[in-house]
Amino acid sequence: MNDKHASLQHILTEKQAGKSVCFVSGNFNIIHPGHLRFLLFAAEQADMLVVGLYDRHESLSACFDNEERLLALKALTCVDEVLVVNGDRLDVIAQIQPDVIVKGKEFSKADNPEKAIVETYGGRLIFSSGEKLFSSRELLQQQLRQNSQLSQQLQRYHERYDVAQDTLSHFLEKFGNLNVAVLGDIIVDEYQECLAIGMSQEDPTIAVSPLESFRYLGGAGIVAGHAASLGANVTFFSVCGRDEHGEFAQQKLNEYGIEAVLKYDASRPTTHKLRYRAKDKTLLRVNSYRRHDIDAPLINEFVQAFEANAAHYDIVLFADFNFGLLCPALVNRISDICRAKNIPIVADSQTSSQVGDLGKFRDLLLTTPTEVEARQTMQDDSNGLIEVSKDLVEKLNAQNLMVTLGGEGVLIRHMNEDGLLETDNLPAFADSAIDTAGAGDAMFVTCALMLASGASIWQAAFVGSVSSSIQVSVRGNVPIAKQAIYRKLGEL
Repeated sequence: MNDKHASLQHILTEKQAGKSVCFVSGNFNIIHPGHLRFLLFAAEQADMLVVGLYDRHESLSACFDNEERLLALKALTCVDEVLVVNGDRLDVIAQIQPDVIVKGKEFSKADNPEKAIVETYGGRLIFSSGEKLFSSRELLQQQLRQNSQLSQQLQRYHERYDVAQDTLSHFLEKFGNLNVAVLGDIIVDEYQECLAIGMSQEDPTIAVSPLESFRYLGGAGIVAGHAASLGANVTFFSVCGRDEHGEFAQQKLNEYGIEAVLKYDASRPTTHKLRYRAKDKTLLRVNSYRRHDIDAPLINEFVQAFEANAAHYDIVLFADFNFGLLCPALVNRISDICRAKNIPIVADSQTSSQVGDLGKFRDLLLTTPTEVEARQTMQDDSNGLIEVSKDLVEKLNAQNLMVTLGGEGVLIRHMNEDGLLETDNLPAFADSAIDTAGAGDAMFVTCALMLASGASIWQAAFVGSVSSSIQVSVRGNVPIAKQAIYRKLGEL
């Protein structure tokens, strides 16, 4: 156990030598990216970062003892000293008189007893949850690697949850019994590979020479493709234009063995995204699309087609890319049918070059937004990840939420039977990425099928992360093969 007296003496000695001190405190039950952002910000405020770790007897939500949490904190290079505190936290603050105390943004309007103490000696109380987006991404990833190697972190995850290969394989095998409905926008992704020639002599423009091009079914189409490739029986509802890209989408859906309910809309082309790439880097994207909502007659056609077979569906996936199909009117009517028939709903609303709207979905078994999408839905660009994710769970009435964080992995929130919001996280499994497009789709659909097969969110998130790592290792959207998941599970 940490020698508290010796630690206090060390801090006071360093202060006498002229070093400034920043103090933070908390449970730090399972260190996730939100904690790291907070701690990195705090470390920048002074020469030393001192963490007050709440004693487990005062931390009812802590599932690890003091020693385990203390060692995890001390493994972070940004943390200089850790003290186990209980009812004496304010006494410790008064004793060491930190130059700065940092608390999360969510405490800014609360009663903060530290304020009276720091005012007596001229200290500062700062409210911040750290860098909320990606300016510190490289440093965060470095801290994650230093805190715990991937194998060690996964070992602890194995200890907390049953993610043995045999157990996960049991759920994967159940995919073949699932009847799945996927609703969402079709996108045709085209990659034009180029040879980089150099800079134009006439103006500062990169000059390239086209080589070969590749087309893939993307958007909600690949979500349906993943589900079918993983063994589920899939019905896909979408809209497209009467054009060559629509014909290509229909061809790929047939190839993937998907029952497609496609409606043609004369007012829009099939959404097409063209990427010009050289040496595995995207130079330019050209998107052709319309974003207006589908009209009332089309909504009625989709509702009638869905309702006719709704009794057979085990789960419904809304894969919204915000190109007009999943307008509020259609989402509300389909959701009403699902609620009446007790069909679980999962939803994802992706934001890239267009504006997303995750807030139109309610009563969800799962949703998997990126951090940008979560913050956009809550209109919250300042609070920490934990606070934003809690608010989003409440807004959407979601049982499970996974905030995907790219290279930082995924933050998992689960509303348990006691109404408590549990938290855990997983690192990114991929060592390097060839093409990150579609990683979130692979995770989303795999997690949904795992939950529909009876897996816990912790098991679903683990297999979903495996699927995501497989997807980013290839160019373009290609359906995930179940055998590839088995192989990857065997390596972890």
